Formats: sequence, structure tokens, C-alpha cells
Amino acid sequence: MSDHFIEDKTTRVTVNLEGKAEKVDFNDLKSGGFIKQRQKDLFTVRLRCPGGRLTTDKLIKIAEIANKYSKKGVVHFSFRQSLEILYVDYKEFNAIVAELEKIGQKVASCGPRVRVPTACGGCEYNPNGLTDTQGMARMVDEKFFGTPTPHKFKTSFSGCPIDCARTKEMDLGFQGVVEPVWDEPDCTGCTICSEACKEDAIQSDPDSGKPIFDPMKCIYCGDCIRACPTEAWKAKRYGHIVRIGGKHGRHPMEAIEVSKFLPDEKVPEAIHKTIEWYNANGKRGERIGNAIKRVGLKKYLEFMDSVFESGSPVDYAAPKQGVKG
Repeated sequence: MSDHFIEDKTTRVTVNLEGKAEKVDFNDLKSGGFIKQRQKDLFTVRLRCPGGRLTTDKLIKIAEIANKYSKKGVVHFSFRQSLEILYVDYKEFNAIVAELEKIGQKVASCGPRVRVPTACGGCEYNPNGLTDTQGMARMVDEKFFGTPTPHKFKTSFSGCPIDCARTKEMDLGFQGVVEPVWDEPDCTGCTICSEACKEDAIQSDPDSGKPIFDPMKCIYCGDCIRACPTEAWKAKRYGHIVRIGGKHGRHPMEAIEVSKFLPDEKVPEAIHKTIEWYNANGKRGERIGNAIKRVGLKKYLEFMDSVFESGSPVDYAAPKQGVKG
């Protein structure tokens, strides 16, 4: 390390691992969730919180542990919903990990692997939520967390088109959608649906008040369904918009839509096969978005065809008419 702001210029420390003292590189420690701070001997310990969710009992116990091992008694909530204990001396790694294990709390990891998934509240309690984002985050954490990949691999789940979990900025993102269908006999022509639609996808007939629907402008948010007092607007199907190849940071890249209305049961397969394609085609140190640019989106879609055929295909040549970012 040559940065003059960093107090400790070393890149290795002696850590007691399983009763044996070993010199460990900072990059190896970071891969295990222990991130070197600029202060001498001090590290950030990143905890594994899929979907940003913890029980109140566990949160209280983590606070007690953090108060014991953090030299300043502080924690940080990362932008990807992880809870981080700051200012931990590396000599106390074994002790803090042991105490975290007692309460069932695991340390997260960094490096070239599947990271902890992020998610909004979803349909469990959020009025806008269309999909069970928290359930999906738990699934990813249980099935895929830590799987080796050429570079970091981030997944996220948003429950609606507001996209709080920023699926457009993830290596693989899933955003909840609902396809509305109108049942004319139940409609009274109240015009409430057209007022509720922020995308102008629904206009009211000037004579009858009944809706005139433009599917090209619809972003599948379900506002019309929620607003309709007679339930004339109904849900035809729920699913996920799937986006691939996004990232933020110094060189951001917007993800590409590759499927619409992918059903819940297909999400694990979509993740599994995407990781399989990435490991087969990605170069070491290359994010999946760059791998797709190099190899070609067509190759990825051909590989994923058996998964994405269950969701409406996306026409990449067509303009995104009426869709607001």
C-alpha cells in the first residue's frame, strides 16, 4: 500500500486460524468479509444480511457484540444492506466470529463470488409490492451465496417498477410486475383508473368514461388494479422483469432486459444457468456485463432460452415507448 493516508502500510497480518498462526494477505481476509481499514491493525467485519433483514432479537445481540469488539462502538449499514462492525482488531477475529456464530449470524464475503442478495420489502407488507422479494433473497442466500464466479456477482429483487433495489445496476436483477386485464361488465366508467395511471397508459372514453388501454405505455405496476373500486381491472399474471449485466461504481453500466413475466418458480433456474454461462464464458476479473458485450447477448439468450421461454420475450430492436425511467 502506498497511499499516504493509510496509517498501516503492510499488506499481511498474522492471524490465528483454527489454532494455527498464519500470515494472511489482506485480499484473502477481504474475501472472507474482513475489510482492512486505514487505521493500523483495525478491520471492518461485514455481516451477512440477505435482503437487509434481521430479527429484533438478533439485532440486539449483534449490537452487544459490536459494542464489545468495536474500538469505537459503531456499526455501519452498507449500501447493499449489510451490517458492518467497524474498528475491530484483527487479533480478535476468532473471538468475534465465535460470538456471532452463537447467535446464528454469519460473516459475509467479498471477492469473485455470488454476493449477499439485496431486496426491498416486496409484497409481504409494502402496498406497492407485487412479488415476494424477501423470500427470493433468502432463496439466493441459501442456494447460491459464495458460488465462485470470474468477478463479483450481485443480485437484487425489487417488488415493483419503482425499483428501490436498483435492478438496473446489478449483475442480475429481478423486478416484480403484474399484467392487468380489464373486465368490461364490472366497469362503471368511474375514470379512477385513468387518474391513477401515472404513465398515461389508460385514457377515459369521453362519453362512457370507460378505459382505453395502451399496452405500449404500461409498465405493469398494478396501480389500476389497486385503484379500481369494482375490481374491473384484475391481475392476469404476476412475474419478474429480468435484467442482466448492470453495475454501478466508477464505470457504470445499465442492465439489459432479457425477460418479462418470468414466474417465481423459474427464478432459481435463471440464476443457476446465468452463473453457469458466466463461469464458462467470463474471463477472470470480468463482470458479466462486459462478458456479454464481448461474447454477444445472442449467445447468452440462446443458452437461457429454455428458462426465458416461460416469460414474454423482449424485443431489443423495439424502442421503449412510453416507459419512463
